[in-house]
Amino acid sequence: MKKMKKGEVTNLCGKRVKLSRIDKEMNQLQLATALSVDFGIDVNQYSISQLERGDRYVKDFELVALAEILDKHPMWLLFGDKVPGKFK
Repeated sequence: MKKMKKGEVTNLCGKRVKLSRIDKEMNQLQLATALSVDFGIDVNQYSISQLERGDRYVKDFELVALAEILDKHPMWLLFGDKVPGKFK
């Protein structure tokens, strides 16, 4: 596995997860709790913070759960409004 350089972003969805969470008026702890309670995904507030900063990888099942909780399509979380044509 490649060693991450300081400031290197490790996911595509962090910023949009944060925007969606704020739009739903949730804090990071509430999102972590929803992931744990609703989907059995063991994360904490710090993990959400790392994810939103792009300092943490996002597993595929986490992306699906985040999309469900945040009422967003997984493709939007990945690409925003600029989904590459080959994925449409």
